[in-house]
Amino acid sequence: MNIAVFGAGCFWCVEAIFLQLDGVTEVISGYTGGNIPNPTYEQICTGKTGHAEVCKIVYNPELIKYEKLLKYFWKSHDPTTLNRQGNDIGTQYRSAIYYTDDTQKKIAIKYKEKLSSSKVYADSIVTEIRPLDVFYKAEEYHQDYYRMNTQKPYCKFIIKPKIDKIFNNQ
Repeated sequence: MNIAVFGAGCFWCVEAIFLQLDGVTEVISGYTGGNIPNPTYEQICTGKTGHAEVCKIVYNPELIKYEKLLKYFWKSHDPTTLNRQGNDIGTQYRSAIYYTDDTQKKIAIKYKEKLSSSKVYADSIVTEIRPLDVFYKAEEYHQDYYRMNTQKPYCKFIIKPKIDKIFNNQ
């Protein structure tokens, strides 16, 4: 198994999207990229920790390639908005790829450059590409959030339409 770590706004949305993909065995919501150890959700929400909400995606590279995960990463959010996805605003919602090795780094940079040069987006891509340092698992109530809370307003009105858009427009 391999891992990929992406920040694309609220980790509840990211988790729900990547759990749909064949070859993904687990998605863990958490935090990385900041300057305090063992942050809590409350600390993250202040925007002062430097951490981003991210998902650690555990996948079988025999069934799904890193490039395909990147495809869904780019489709799942707007990589041209700095520190914001929809109504979620703050540095914790930044667009970010945290690579685990040089191969992931090269693939991510190449993919970003290809998207930039092809002008897929009207604005410049602001996605940061950085090495993964320490990943901190988020509190248990954040794990598998969408599946456990499908009737909550955020799930019904934000996550579900996003999933439908991504997987019905392939």
